[in-house]
Amino acid sequence: MQFGVISRYLANPLGLIVAFLVLWCSACYFASFLTGWLTLSRRFRKQSEPYGDARSAGPFSYTVYMRFWGHYHGLIRLIAAQDALYASVLLPFRIGHPPLRIPWEEIRFGRTKYFFRTYAVLRLGKEEKIPMRISLRMARNLGILDRVPA
Repeated sequence: MQFGVISRYLANPLGLIVAFLVLWCSACYFASFLTGWLTLSRRFRKQSEPYGDARSAGPFSYTVYMRFWGHYHGLIRLIAAQDALYASVLLPFRIGHPPLRIPWEEIRFGRTKYFFRTYAVLRLGKEEKIPMRISLRMARNLGILDRVPA
């Protein structure tokens, strides 16, 4: 009986569109929760535009790894400005992923190796400590390696 009701809604084109949108939104929110983006957005939601000298990287040629090695391949744009690190997700995937502005004093730097590759690790938020792993090439292009203490 239940399956008949569901299949009747999915046979309708409008029902299929609604089902797709619900699934899309749920998947985006779940990814945001799993990777820590949702946690960061509570304190670091972008309120202003980048200030001063700014370098941009992404979204298309880079992969950004976050908590639990969840990754955003070609979806995140990072801007390293004088005042903060700005991060945003491409528009179709932005549900649950508001743009972020994380001040440099809230970021701790490190490095890690994973399968013979070295990554720059940014621990975002002094309280949240959400890891963001990016390639050394991306960190170099953004000028982040210049900010790392020797």
